[in-house]
Amino acid sequence: MVASRNTMSTFKAVLSKRTKVGTNKVMAKQAIALKRQTFSFNAPNARSVQLVGNFTHWQQAPLNLKRGGDGIWRTAIELEPGTYHYRFLVDGEWQDDPECTLRVANPFGSQNSVRQVA
Repeated sequence: MVASRNTMSTFKAVLSKRTKVGTNKVMAKQAIALKRQTFSFNAPNARSVQLVGNFTHWQQAPLNLKRGGDGIWRTAIELEPGTYHYRFLVDGEWQDDPECTLRVANPFGSQNSVRQVA
């Protein structure tokens, strides 16, 4: 499944939270600053590499990485500050991020990589 433009625009949108202030019911916006995050995976012989995680609703909206001339697949996305779990799908097979040292067990007997966005 390829992420739609709506999915990508959701990542890039600045989210706002509306709150009531006092008895005048004045609506105020609080902008949440998004942070650009780059993900990469070295797989020179792969046909496809996708990034999936809790920020893509896992396999519902995977993000396709683009292969560079050096065989490294890359993508960059905008994320809110927080903690995110993710994995790569390389030619349809689940793969760990070898560059990520922070991991947590998942319910499938393997581990998810963890990205902390400040």
